[in-house]
Amino acid sequence: MALAFTLPDTSGSPVALHEDGARAAVVVFTCNHCPYALAWHERLQDVARDYADQGVRFLQINSNNAEKYPRDSVEASAARVDAGEFAGPYLVDESQAVARAWGAKTTPDVFVTDASGVVYRGAPDADYNDPSLNAAWLREALDDVLAGRPVGRPETEPKGCSVKWK
Repeated sequence: MALAFTLPDTSGSPVALHEDGARAAVVVFTCNHCPYALAWHERLQDVARDYADQGVRFLQINSNNAEKYPRDSVEASAARVDAGEFAGPYLVDESQAVARAWGAKTTPDVFVTDASGVVYRGAPDADYNDPSLNAAWLREALDDVLAGRPVGRPETEPKGCSVKWK
């Protein structure tokens, strides 16, 4: 089972990992300043929009140390949400407890969960510089979960900036 959590979104409202009726959840550890996270950002939002009506919950989490990296502050994150940059909740893991529990390494670090737990972990696709790849690895994992198949590629190496720990 995936490690359950409830975190506030950028407006302070609590959001839980699990929601009744969700068939899968995507958890993305990301941030506001990393060039890798920014390069993959639109592809990830496209996945969130494309799978929303198929029972896939899409949660993005900023766990970076905002004291050392002010661009990752709650205020900066809220400004991006207010500007319409996120297709779903953008959560704040100020204590970094969720990132530590999940073993997040990079921004982005993508996890797909179903009722059995984490079934995919890694990068959205093979190259952050190639938008045509369209988050193919993440989409493959979601397609497998939604079809009731074992995930064919359960892990890839996450690529990005390191999580900025306190």
